[in-house]
Amino acid sequence: MSTENEGTAVPQAPSAPPVPVASQATPSQQPAAGPEQPSDAPPAPAGTDQQPQQPHQSAYGTPPGPDAQPAPAPATATTPSPSTAPHGAWPPPPPPGTPAYGDGGSGAGTGWGASYAPQPAPRKPGRGGLVAAVLVAALVAGGLGGGIGYQLAKGNDDSGSTTVSASTSGGDVKRDPGTVAGVAAKALPSTVTIEAESTNGEGGTGTGFVFDKQGHIVTNNHVVADAVDGGKLTATFPDGRKYDAEVVGHAQGYDVAVIKLKNAPSDLKPLTLGDSDKVAVGDSTIAIGAPFGLSNTVTTGIISAKNRPVASSDGSGSQTSYMSALQTDASINPGNSGGPLLDAQGNVIGINSAIQSTGSGGLGSGQSGSIGLGFAIPINQAKYVAQQLIKTGKPVYAKIGASVSLEESTGGAKITEQGAGGAASVEPGGPAAQAGLKPGDVITKLDDHVIDSGPTLIGEIWTHKPGDKVTITYERAGRTHTVELTLGSRTGDS
Repeated sequence: MSTENEGTAVPQAPSAPPVPVASQATPSQQPAAGPEQPSDAPPAPAGTDQQPQQPHQSAYGTPPGPDAQPAPAPATATTPSPSTAPHGAWPPPPPPGTPAYGDGGSGAGTGWGASYAPQPAPRKPGRGGLVAAVLVAALVAGGLGGGIGYQLAKGNDDSGSTTVSASTSGGDVKRDPGTVAGVAAKALPSTVTIEAESTNGEGGTGTGFVFDKQGHIVTNNHVVADAVDGGKLTATFPDGRKYDAEVVGHAQGYDVAVIKLKNAPSDLKPLTLGDSDKVAVGDSTIAIGAPFGLSNTVTTGIISAKNRPVASSDGSGSQTSYMSALQTDASINPGNSGGPLLDAQGNVIGINSAIQSTGSGGLGSGQSGSIGLGFAIPINQAKYVAQQLIKTGKPVYAKIGASVSLEESTGGAKITEQGAGGAASVEPGGPAAQAGLKPGDVITKLDDHVIDSGPTLIGEIWTHKPGDKVTITYERAGRTHTVELTLGSRTGDS
């Protein structure tokens, strides 16, 4: 599957519908006045957060540099060191049929993951326009209701009403900690709406959550990408407090980033992290974010599936990310990217990153909305990545040291005959070479996880840490073999 970054601009909100004209009044009656119509609604901010899909690319198991060009040859599942990696080895372009982060992709696609290709939630929808539209609708409805109420009351004045008003005291409502309202009340103060702007004024809106008391905020890489090179970054809490922030580190391949608040307050409350490995299909989920710029929005659902392979791209083919995602039917839209996916106890189990959508939509914004297919990066993986970024500023990727094809019809992850840029498809002395893997071998399982393509293999490898031992099942010349290997490592995206 694939997804796009959030970030298409939201058009101006539609002007308010005309106020209905009251029926002609009798000499003794005057029609009730309708609400005043607002003039043009404020334009919504632009946003960027989604990525398209491409045929195939190098899949080294680590992200390529921003100026890397997709190689015509199949991609790699290993990540050569900067000195030996062929040009364009990273990042590999998204597999065919891969939707962008929260963008308005067509959905089905033609390549790998077409049957369930997701799109990351966009982050820069226009809040002003949408809010204006909501307010206009509310004002019109209020005015109309008031007018009708006045006319009915006037007509009943002479009939002698015997209506008795009901008591307005229903007692206090208790919201226990385990309820959605209880979880939301506790988690919302620890979430922020992030606005990222590049040096040329482009940018978008996304979400993040408090990771520690030092002011570190975890979010998606595609949420803050515009502000990485000298741009502007701000984070706003639900109570209105707004802070400037800076990017501490970002990982294109994982689609995870950490920012830090400048002059962070002393009362920060980090959200509790859960264990995404223990999540079960059917567990309740709560998502918090800023869909289409509507900050502090809470939606609910369940875990629909686990280990869902998702490939996401920024649309240029230079920033492809892979994940073995948690799938949820909680409503996630452009702007939810980077926000927390919580369990019923309020523990973070994932980072909302992508959605699958059937087509463009969203009030003419060109961005697709939720159809109940959302995808989140498991928090166990995101936690490891965030800690590495805080410690060194650079991501560390696990790798097997072999280049694999990103085509979908191989029935597994096929090791290519040649690596990207003419490099060897099996890294000399690397984990795959030491385990005896050769070009032409088709990897069908990693531990107990079925591998049906190169992108699926990369996503599974990246759920592990360098040094982990894994069992690889592969086919060669019609026979099945099993071997154990120790994952290598690669530091950085370039």
